[in-house]
Amino acid sequence: MGEDTDATPTLNHRGFLPDHNYVTEADIISTVEFNHTGELLATGDKGGRVVIFQREPESKTEPFSQGEYNVYSTFQSHEPEFDYLKSLEIEEKINKIRWLPQQNAAHFLLSTNDKTIKLWKVSERDKRPEGYNLKDEEGRIKDISTVTSLQVPVLKPMDLMVEVSPRRVFANAHTYHVNSISVNSDYETYMSADDLRINLWHLDITDRSFNIVDIKPANMEDLTEVITAAEFHPHHCNLFVYSSSKGTLRLCDMREAALCDKHSKLFEEPEDPSARSFFSEIISSVSDVKFSHSGRYLLTRDYLTAKVWDLNMESKPLETYQVHDYLRSKLCSLYENDCIFDKFECAWNGSDSVIMTGAYNNFFRMFDRNTKRDVTLEASRESSKPRAVLKPRRVCAAGGKRRKDDISVDSLDFTKKILHTAWHPNENIIAIAATNNLYIFQDKLNSEMH
Repeated sequence: MGEDTDATPTLNHRGFLPDHNYVTEADIISTVEFNHTGELLATGDKGGRVVIFQREPESKTEPFSQGEYNVYSTFQSHEPEFDYLKSLEIEEKINKIRWLPQQNAAHFLLSTNDKTIKLWKVSERDKRPEGYNLKDEEGRIKDISTVTSLQVPVLKPMDLMVEVSPRRVFANAHTYHVNSISVNSDYETYMSADDLRINLWHLDITDRSFNIVDIKPANMEDLTEVITAAEFHPHHCNLFVYSSSKGTLRLCDMREAALCDKHSKLFEEPEDPSARSFFSEIISSVSDVKFSHSGRYLLTRDYLTAKVWDLNMESKPLETYQVHDYLRSKLCSLYENDCIFDKFECAWNGSDSVIMTGAYNNFFRMFDRNTKRDVTLEASRESSKPRAVLKPRRVCAAGGKRRKDDISVDSLDFTKKILHTAWHPNENIIAIAATNNLYIFQDKLNSEMH
């Protein structure tokens, strides 16, 4: 998985590229999420749409077709709204999507914009009833006087139809913008987090939620930090973690108190005074936090690094990975063009041995926790041919020695950024959102990376 190996992911699908070359704001992908089996993949965009992709079943005649994802369903999840009390426009942009574990033939997912969370049911229909007694074939009610005999309705086969219907709308519980939703391992409750509060919901109850974290100060002038992300523990329904703009993680236990303002554990790395600068506080803000599948570790992403924390060690991270350390000298210009406030996500592979996160120039990074090797790969139209092998990329600092194919830090395109990534829960399949393009890569050559 290092920079000198050919064991890099093979692009097993062309990628989902728009027909037009121009990028509209509404087409920009804002979240990517596999379901619990990995058979379905959902993306949300700034236009409020959700697109669900389904993995093709394995074919004996076409062995390469397995793993390809094709569009399964598309629907409008959120519409733009206007808050008349505060004279604020509420964007339709989908901030997060979370799947519920499948318990019957239908699939359920939660999607949220800044204010409103919705529960959607996705189901298939391949039969239709025929032979009604009181309706004609067009569905109109018959005149009862014309009904002279009774018949038993029958189910007739029809073309497969995917139906998406809204089942619940959870609204009016957040004053600030929702940045996270997370389904609990009890599969009955979920939480939603905004800048200052975290609410606990029951999936069947829409008119009330319980506030479990509130960090809003009595005087807003005393505000020093905001909540940036939150997630439930994968196995213990009483535990959850939330991250802050100060770079801290707080693990909370709902058994200790109804209001979890007092954390059980605080994970924080002491700052090196010699490295302190004007940008220190901005780049230390945690943009994403993810529990490992085992529940033993936490993965966090700040502006320059990805860190792995052990739940049993609060004093410092277990591992720190430099994502793009060559940007340290560019922080001033990144501050001026607002890139320093970009919120990158991170992901674990199914066995918690490899982590992945995005960078600029449509690069994304993978770090093998066992071998300590890392690789930089690029999601681009050039690499979007089926079964094309991705070549490792390398960025060299300004003025440094350049090898062939190296890219200078000065020539990076900061408008192309990989903010949203997802990893299949069991296999080496990853989904990468690059602006308005979705790329799906599959590693068929290298089993060590899983």
